[in-house]
Amino acid sequence: MQLEIVSPEAQLFSGEVSSVTVPGASGSFQILNNHAPIVSTLVEGRVKIQGKISLDEPNRSKFIQEGEHTYLDIQSGAIELSDNKVILLTE
Repeated sequence: MQLEIVSPEAQLFSGEVSSVTVPGASGSFQILNNHAPIVSTLVEGRVKIQGKISLDEPNRSKFIQEGEHTYLDIQSGAIELSDNKVILLTE
């Protein structure tokens, strides 16, 4: 599935991933390929991205890479999924 992570300053990431786990307002949840469409608010926590991703130099310091997982700490945000495209808006 396609994942885009956007902050007020810039697009932090765009690419293919296997799954994304996010800190939702009612608890963490995971999004996999062919997940039903969803829109949700996000709270402070850690986003977990599964799949080997490549990060551009200006944004690399915002992410933590550990093997096949990449993490991003967020303060708040929103997420939308439709047709295997996830857009994560974060602060």
